Amino acid sequence: MAAPTNRAAWLTKAGTPLEVSDAPMPTAGPGQIVVKNAAIAINPLDWHMRDRGDFVQQWPAIVGCDVAGKVHETGPDVGRFKKGDRVIGHAINLVTGRPQDGAFALYTVLQADKAAILPDKVSFTDGVVLPIAIETAVCVLSLKVPGEVMPGVATPALGMPYPSLEEPVPSVNKTLVVYGGSSSVGSMTTQLATAAGINVISIAGAHNFDLSKRSGATEVINYKDATFVDKVVEAVRRTGHEFVGIFDAISIPETYANDLAILAQLGGGHLVCSHPPPSDVPVNVKPGMIFAVNDIATPVWKDYVTSALQTGKLQCLPPPTIVGNGLEYIQEALDKLKAGVSATKLVVTLQ
Repeated sequence: MAAPTNRAAWLTKAGTPLEVSDAPMPTAGPGQIVVKNAAIAINPLDWHMRDRGDFVQQWPAIVGCDVAGKVHETGPDVGRFKKGDRVIGHAINLVTGRPQDGAFALYTVLQADKAAILPDKVSFTDGVVLPIAIETAVCVLSLKVPGEVMPGVATPALGMPYPSLEEPVPSVNKTLVVYGGSSSVGSMTTQLATAAGINVISIAGAHNFDLSKRSGATEVINYKDATFVDKVVEAVRRTGHEFVGIFDAISIPETYANDLAILAQLGGGHLVCSHPPPSDVPVNVKPGMIFAVNDIATPVWKDYVTSALQTGKLQCLPPPTIVGNGLEYIQEALDKLKAGVSATKLVVTLQ
């Protein structure tokens, strides 16, 4: 039987199209697995890296974060996985810079602590929408001590509990507002917060109310409503819970203005952003920017994801849109995501 060979969609220079060609066959070191990818998903970070070279540490690069497939090889000390296991995982080329740690390839190295068994009933194309969203959502909710994502910009520290497999989950009597609740990270943060007993009020477009409700939001406010800021404030007050703050999954000047208007009426709180937060904020606002690679997510990967998928407590949201089959479709998927999509995650299959 011939030895497997690897290919990848290489980024050779910022601002240029990806080039599909041969790539070294990766091997699994300590604490690692190699996955033969069946599906990969596309994230905004990916087209930022392609267009501007953000976070690229060496050229040429293989980028991408979300993979689903079968374990091809395990590292010498890995006991949670075996060859042939169906898995999803978060590829972290973002921090290592190593090409073998990027998702846009036939074979990818994953840290075993950033992967989970995918139940047989969940397809690769559904499961692949989850990985980076899971880790990002945990970083939104559960960090206890603020760090620094870049000079002068702190990571958030909401200190919320991990999601629970209990049903029903005991309430912690806290409310979080999720702005952009139908986005990949917004819907995942809503799911994990709800599973931790946190009440979520979502801000989304009217056509995406059902998705936010499926994710667990107790109330969804239409961002196009002229009085939506007041409606969000009223919804928070009706809960009678402690107000934690806002997670802004969109994080642009327009949403920041609305965030600060909501926080002003509610006496301040956390403002968790997906991009650098506004610099001029009142003293009662705690701004932070998420960085979606952190060991704080390890217990969720190990103890929650597989069981929650098996029981249906964790849903594969937003649903995937398959762009095509083959590495050559990644470029098209990046362009489509850059142009804008709503309430879906773009996926490329590799089978």
